[in-house]
Amino acid sequence: MSLSHSQIWSAIDSLARREGLSASALARRAGLDATAFNPSKRFGPGDPPRPRWPSTESLTRILGVTGLSLGAFAALAGDAAPARTTVPLLGLAQAGQDGFFDDAGLPTGDGWDQTELPQSRDSLLGLRITGDSMVPLYREGDRIIVDREAGDVRKGDRVVVRTTGGETLAKVLTGISAASITLDSINPAYPPRALPRRDIVWMGRILWVSQ
Repeated sequence: MSLSHSQIWSAIDSLARREGLSASALARRAGLDATAFNPSKRFGPGDPPRPRWPSTESLTRILGVTGLSLGAFAALAGDAAPARTTVPLLGLAQAGQDGFFDDAGLPTGDGWDQTELPQSRDSLLGLRITGDSMVPLYREGDRIIVDREAGDVRKGDRVVVRTTGGETLAKVLTGISAASITLDSINPAYPPRALPRRDIVWMGRILWVSQ
């Protein structure tokens, strides 16, 4: 049996909710530090950030105080990967050729690749864009889906960053090191921002936007 980093942490969050607790309260009930399961503890330094896994001891403790078996925890985590939803994918040049659409304008034939849509999971978060720092890419009122546990964020990715000061920033990641990150806006009226890693609660990749 193999469970991914995201599945393990999602199972801990789900177990906490099942008990009517936050992840921090679950940690305290198990005799652990209240921050043991915080989102900021789930990735370590690195380029990209290195996934951190909960210890065997911490898992044993939360299973003990909740009365959950290891098998039930694995089921909670989702031993089998969920079915993926896909849509047909063509390049714009191909889409201009005959044979890919029927008379009603619908996809036809077998010349399509497939692209995956974001699957519902605990690490996904929906946000509404405010302000104009990312125009024309994102405009006021656009809705985005962010993966807060994306472990392979790279330079050039469009990301959302939550800071310890309470800011939630939608930007382009243009620099990343063990000590800090640099965020750029699309709108040239806004200068780049450098943030120390210690000021970042979480950083997630933007997966989808509705305009």
